[in-house]
Formats: sequence, structure tokens, C-alpha cells
Amino acid sequence: MSAGTYAPKPGAAPLGRMIGAQTALETRMLLRNGEQLLLTVIIPSLLLVLFSTVDIIDTGRGKSVDFLAPGILALAVMSTAFTGQAIATGFERRYGVLKRLGASPLPRWALMTSKTLAVLVTEVLQVVLLTVIAFALGWSPHGNPFAVLLLLVLGTAAFSGLGLLMAGTLKAEATLAAANLVFLLLLVAGGVIVPMDKFPGGVRSVLDLLPISALSGGLRDVLQDGASMPWGNLAILAVWAVLGLGSAAKFFRWE
Repeated sequence: MSAGTYAPKPGAAPLGRMIGAQTALETRMLLRNGEQLLLTVIIPSLLLVLFSTVDIIDTGRGKSVDFLAPGILALAVMSTAFTGQAIATGFERRYGVLKRLGASPLPRWALMTSKTLAVLVTEVLQVVLLTVIAFALGWSPHGNPFAVLLLLVLGTAAFSGLGLLMAGTLKAEATLAAANLVFLLLLVAGGVIVPMDKFPGGVRSVLDLLPISALSGGLRDVLQDGASMPWGNLAILAVWAVLGLGSAAKFFRWE
């Protein structure tokens, strides 16, 4: 009996097309989730407007918006790459979504790539929105755009690795609580809205090593002070990116 002829030929789609389709799906899921929008869009926008227009915290460095805008951009990266991704991936793991996707023709590394690309797409939308709001509030940025891009990419890699590590090792409920707690703590202690010089010297030396402090400080050095390339902050983010992504790759559990 001759073999049948099927058209189109059955089989997996090209890898690039699978990654593109999964990235589009992941992006739509991020943008349709009300809690994700609260974290990624509404909270950063409200904080930028509130602290730029109301004299709540003395930044001591010119216009409030010039100090706040870089920190809020860093917060947007953390909210999407870490908090939002950790919570969403944690519950996908709990409900068996990752297990089923892991059995599909899409390789597991490609699934993680798609999630990271979806985060980057969301961040582009965040940066555009927050930049428009900041300009409307009188923001006057300076510095090297390439340095800003490099900081945002390394910050995304660092927070994405930490988010995936948390989602792949903790239970979903624990991930939800821990991710939100970390978000709140780093919002206050990461140089986002409170200047780092408000903290005691010993505490500040520790806080400066956190990824959110390195990202917000580096963006502020470039966009507010006109620094060419904040190598120290980039180095801290690179270390966190290697540690986070490496640990996530090693310890992530799909079930």
C-alpha cells in the first residue's frame, strides 16, 4: 500500500516562525491581563505624575521630573521583566501550561526566548508611554542613547533571570507574594523615588549592589547628569544577568 500524500506536509513549522508566533501570543496575554497592566503601566505612570507634580520627596537635584523619570523607567523594567513575568510564569507552571508547551515542537529554550521577547516588546511600549508623560511634565534628558539602551537590555536580562528563577522554584502562591513584596521593597530602597543619599552609608553600600539601584542609578547618571557610559552600573547588571539567567537555566522546574 502506497504512502498517502498530504498537503500541506505535516510537521513542525520553522523555528523562527514558532518563536514569532509564541512571542505574539505571550505579548497579547501580557497586555490583556488587568493585574499586569496595573503593574506595568498604571503604577509607574501614576508615580511619575504624582511625585513630579507634588512636592513629597526632596530630590535636591533640580526639577523633580529630571530625577524621577530615569527611576520610573527602571521601575517599569522591573515590573515587567521580574514581577509580572514571575507571577505569570509561576501560575502557568502550576496549571500545567508549561508542561504541555514543553511537549510541543517548540524547544524549551525557545519558549523562554519567546517570553523574553514578549517582555522586551512590552517594555518598548512602556518606555514610549513614560517618555511622553515625562516630556509633558517638563523632562530634559541628556546623555548617550546607546548607554541607555545597554542599561535597559542588561537590566531586562537581570530581572528576567531572577523572575524565571523564582517562578521555576517556588509554588505559584509563594511566587505571587514574594514577587509583590520584592517589588514594594525595591520601589522604596532601590533609588527609584527616594535618593540613595537619604540612606545611611553602610546601608547604601549594600543597596547600591542591587540590580534596581544599578539600573536606576545608571539611567540617572546618563539622562540627568550626561554621563557617557556608567561602567560600574553596567558591570553590576551584567553580573546579576549572568547569575540570574544561569541559575534559572539550572534550577527551573517545568512541573
